[in-house]
Amino acid sequence: MLFCWRAMAVIPLSCPLEKLPLRLGLLLCLAVSWAYAGDETFTLEQAVEKALADNPGLAEIKARAEAMAAVPPQKAALPDPMLNFDLLNLPVRSFDLRKEDMTMMEVGISQTFPFPGKLGLQEKLAEQEALAAADSVEEGRLRLVREVRKAWWGLFFYDRALNVIDESEKFFQQLVDIAQAKYRAGQGMQQEVLLAQLELSKLKDERLELIGMRHSQTAQLNALLSQEAQALVQIPAEARFESPALSEAGLQEKARHTSPAFARHLKMLEAAQTKVDLAKRDFYPDLTVGAAYAARQNTPNGETRSDFASIRLSMNLPIYAAQKQAKAVDQRRSELLQERYSLQDEHQRIQAEIASRTAEYQHARERLNLFEHEIIPQARQTVDSLLAGYQVGRSTFSDLLRVQLSLFRYQTQYWQALVRTQQILAELSANIGGELGHE
Repeated sequence: MLFCWRAMAVIPLSCPLEKLPLRLGLLLCLAVSWAYAGDETFTLEQAVEKALADNPGLAEIKARAEAMAAVPPQKAALPDPMLNFDLLNLPVRSFDLRKEDMTMMEVGISQTFPFPGKLGLQEKLAEQEALAAADSVEEGRLRLVREVRKAWWGLFFYDRALNVIDESEKFFQQLVDIAQAKYRAGQGMQQEVLLAQLELSKLKDERLELIGMRHSQTAQLNALLSQEAQALVQIPAEARFESPALSEAGLQEKARHTSPAFARHLKMLEAAQTKVDLAKRDFYPDLTVGAAYAARQNTPNGETRSDFASIRLSMNLPIYAAQKQAKAVDQRRSELLQERYSLQDEHQRIQAEIASRTAEYQHARERLNLFEHEIIPQARQTVDSLLAGYQVGRSTFSDLLRVQLSLFRYQTQYWQALVRTQQILAELSANIGGELGHE
């Protein structure tokens, strides 16, 4: 559905009188900068695309995931072999390499082989953590898209609200002119003129408030887009909004299958189980195999000595298992329990958010329909009737003012509800891990 926004609602705001001079100076400057902004616009799709390309927070998560993806091959590899050079049995009195028969120079190499299954478990653990890191990238992407969409729709509302203030000021200026004409003709009261002028002044204050709020919202969006905080962000005067029919049960089911948060927690749960299995393997020793060749010098009288060859086999002895390996298993089991609770907590959190947002969305849709088809048309007709009657003395000024202010309030509630539906859809998309269906 494509809407071209020409008349929007006024957001009722209050301005303490003691702060008015300072606020006027600041917000008038903001009003000038907003009014003279360029013609270039920033669509919702462009904002999302730029954020995904430039946001440093998302880039940080991606870099971490890429680093984690490089870990599994490292964990699957054997430990580096050890190369050793030794000078054995050198007499300290003479430091003569030929005098003693057992003096020799040795070169050797050794390789440690972890107990069977350890390398496979280490590689599996690293793969699970790398996959969880990849899911965290998707989580970060969805969060970023959600925040950009919410901020963009916030700006959209402020811009349209500023436009409606223009039309509101025209109405009250017309009302001031009518009240003054009736007063000069002796058919009205001066207080009617003053009340109309007061409402006109309040609109000017609301304009300043809206400009200030738009400036704050722009700074938030600029942070998401990696732009300078002072950069102007133009929002087009037309926007397409979605209004799909949602089923809470369907969203809950989809979230269980497509939510990257669920997927990440499941992988971390699997990784925690692998850590338990790996800790149990530490009860078994690792084996180190080595070979060496020792060369001996000839005797002082020139007699040849035979060189030596050596084969070595060693292993670590886990004799402190009760203090080390057993405690490590207890630690990993507690971490596994922690991940199970974390998955359960994430599941309940997303379920609650989906239920809450779906109910809020349905309520907002019903209010939109009520405002669009009943309340606002009726209020407009009433205002037109009272305005025509007031000009000829058939309706009172107070009734006209009250109904007109009610109309502005209803318009505000309508547009706020409409924008809120789009923000809720952005939140639900992040919760389920994908785009929502269309009607």
